[in-house]
Amino acid sequence: MWWTSSCGRIELRILRKQAEACSHQGPCDDDVEALSKEPAIAEQLEAIDPEILRCELREYGAWDDKELADHEQNLQRVLWIAAGDINEDIRRTK
Repeated sequence: MWWTSSCGRIELRILRKQAEACSHQGPCDDDVEALSKEPAIAEQLEAIDPEILRCELREYGAWDDKELADHEQNLQRVLWIAAGDINEDIRRTK
C-alpha cells in the first residue's frame, strides 16, 4: 500500500501486514523499530530528507523543536503515522 504525507513530499510503500503490525492498541514502539530495520522499509526511510520530515511532523503539533531535532526518532514517528493512516483507511473501506 502507498502512504503519502499531507505535504505530498514523503511517500512510503508498506505492506498491509506491516502496517497492521505497527498500529494497534498499546505501545507500538518495538514493532515500528523492527519494521524500520526491514531492508525495503529502511531504504525508503533513508531517502527522506530530514528537513522535509521535520516540517511534516511539525504540522502535527505533537512534538517540540528539541524532539524534532532527532532525525532517527522522526523516522520512527513517520513510520508509525503511516501505519496508522493505512490501517484507518483499511477499516473505512471494509
